[in-house]
Amino acid sequence: MTDVLVESLRAQDPLPALVEIARARNALEAETEIQVRRARNLGVSWHLIAAALGVSKQAVHKKFGRGLLRRK
Repeated sequence: MTDVLVESLRAQDPLPALVEIARARNALEAETEIQVRRARNLGVSWHLIAAALGVSKQAVHKKFGRGLLRRK
């Protein structure tokens, strides 16, 4: 999927491609937050979530921990 997207973006003029990249990034960030929340609601540890995202436990907790706690 990402290979097709990358090739499509490379075929475009740079500015429209950058607009699409920003839209995709925002959509992915929103979906990541939803999936992290779902994982936490199912009892998945911060350690496993961090491993799935390829970041440290501290990084994922810092980015998502407080926001998730406020929404509960």
